[in-house]
Amino acid sequence: MNTVYLQLGSNIGDRKKFLKAAEFSISKDLGVIEKKSKIYESSPWGVDNQSFFLNQALLLNTKLDPFRLLDSILVIEKDMGRVRVEKWGERIIDIDILFFNDEIIESSDLCIPHRYISKRRFVLEPLFEIAGNLNHPKYNKNISQLLEECVDTEKVEIYEA
Repeated sequence: MNTVYLQLGSNIGDRKKFLKAAEFSISKDLGVIEKKSKIYESSPWGVDNQSFFLNQALLLNTKLDPFRLLDSILVIEKDMGRVRVEKWGERIIDIDILFFNDEIIESSDLCIPHRYISKRRFVLEPLFEIAGNLNHPKYNKNISQLLEECVDTEKVEIYEA
């Protein structure tokens, strides 16, 4: 069984409903969700002039390898109506693989750990809630340390417990 941390995000339409639908599809198609953070609301990162995001971190146990997991995530996003128009733009759902076991993968299709974890407070806050002591295999720092050192000043608040 593989231990995976995922980040869910949505900033179009009924954001909470889309997070719940993604969670349902993940548990149905990908594996067992062992933990989930509260839902957080954050300002957009990378592209301004869009609605605030709802974000949530999940701990997933899966039998899938990293590349099959990515393919399956892309299918879930597409089935939910995600259309990729602009990098970091608005989206119905976004599902990112943050960590896969303690592996480091750098390919044209997949980067694990996710390359922006340490730069994004909206990722670190929910991840800290469920895995503060999780070690980042590339930086050899835990999530708690990365959050403490994060210079991102964007607003991240608990939306719903």
